[in-house]
Amino acid sequence: MTENTPRTPKTEHSVPFFWPLAAGIEMGRAGLELFNENIRFLEEAAEITDPPAPEWATPNRVALDLPTMRLRDFSRPGARADAVPVIVDAPYAGHDSTIADYAPGQSLVEALLDGGVQRVFVTDWKTATPEMRDFSIDTYLAELNVVVDDLGGRANLVGLCQGGWMSAMLAARFPGKAATLTLAGSPIDTDAGTGPIRAMAHDTPIEFYRDLVAAGDGRMPGRAMLAGWKNMHPAQQYLLKYLDLYAHIEDDCYIERTERFERWYENPVDLPGAYYLQAIELLFKENRFARGDFIGLGRKLSLRDVTCPAWLLAGAGDDITTKEQVFAAKDLLGTPQDNIEQALVPGGHIGLFMGSRTLKDAWPKIAAWLCREGDAG
Repeated sequence: MTENTPRTPKTEHSVPFFWPLAAGIEMGRAGLELFNENIRFLEEAAEITDPPAPEWATPNRVALDLPTMRLRDFSRPGARADAVPVIVDAPYAGHDSTIADYAPGQSLVEALLDGGVQRVFVTDWKTATPEMRDFSIDTYLAELNVVVDDLGGRANLVGLCQGGWMSAMLAARFPGKAATLTLAGSPIDTDAGTGPIRAMAHDTPIEFYRDLVAAGDGRMPGRAMLAGWKNMHPAQQYLLKYLDLYAHIEDDCYIERTERFERWYENPVDLPGAYYLQAIELLFKENRFARGDFIGLGRKLSLRDVTCPAWLLAGAGDDITTKEQVFAAKDLLGTPQDNIEQALVPGGHIGLFMGSRTLKDAWPKIAAWLCREGDAG
């Protein structure tokens, strides 16, 4: 029999139900081991392409259920009732708020609690329904204000990414309600630096974003944002991550880490069209908040009105919110310079919130500072 002569199969392959059994017989033991690896790869590829929703890593309860969010209370039993609460304002930028409590050992919430903070709350932002299409930045500021009032009227605000400018806006609108302000990877001066997001915001016409919102029936679909982001990194998102998965298919730890990340990454949330377009046009294109021209809850907001102690945290490799956009706050806030802490840590954007090294090195210092300056301990 020559190399090109068709080989008659030992087993009938025409009935689909039995093809795995027939294939196993054809390949023998060595081939079957490879076959099993390939089957596991296909199962895992399906799992990370359409994974279940992410979960919170730390026990919590829903303290408030508002139209925009569920406020989650992570405070441990026996927490000091009169401690000033810490409100982690999670990013509302297309992904789930669980990034603030990503995994055991990779949880910002856990780092704060272990660092002595008594009362920790997280804004669990809801995906936008059709009824939420007209929710604006004011809607979210108003409900964040309700949260602060419900917790006693004063809070330590910890803003992550887009949650940072929202927390800073609240502190500017109601200065007496902010005990401290922490900004982690937060774009405060969106004209600072030369990051790709800044360039994209300025170079892409606002009509493009309006068309996306119109196509989403008044909402910015999370899937559309995720697809756009993936298309900026097509090789990694559509090929390399699957090659990496195949190469590590026998590594259970790698598989567990990948599944957890993809549960967060592949389950985007929708944003109200009004909120999204305001953020793009007024904050990222016109930089009104940093310039003191943004109107929030009926008043022009000035960062000079924020005089509470502040901590600024940026990632050296962050190309989403560059360090310049974060550290610009030092000269914009009304807080005395000697009452502003700042740190530049290795790594990229989401590593600021769930990276093991940053959680070990930076956040315990911030927790101690919150206890000292914000009476959180």
